[in-house]
Amino acid sequence: MNKKILILTALLMSPVAVFAVDKTMPMGDHHSMSPASQELMSGMKSMHNDMMAGVMSSDPDVAFAKGMIAHHQGAIQMSETQLKFGKDPEMRKLAEDIIKAQQPEIDQMQKWVKNYEKP
Repeated sequence: MNKKILILTALLMSPVAVFAVDKTMPMGDHHSMSPASQELMSGMKSMHNDMMAGVMSSDPDVAFAKGMIAHHQGAIQMSETQLKFGKDPEMRKLAEDIIKAQQPEIDQMQKWVKNYEKP
């Protein structure tokens, strides 16, 4: 019970913390960020929100799978941003490898969740 209250409190306070960071940190000024940084920042915020929603399941297996799905989707989104903006061949290759490795893992976890949560 205390763990649920702590998690709920953290979730409810997240927007407050993000707003505070957004206004006081140099990274909070999204207009001065490069297009690549803006895209990466947007992906990170989305990934973290989706990960938190995923781990809220009371079933640890479902929470793990849903949290990792969001984490992997974030990695793929960041890799796609790298391919869109990045120039370094080594980093571009790494981004391609991440997409190739993590998409099948996402598919596997999504299939597991779908089968596991059947009524």
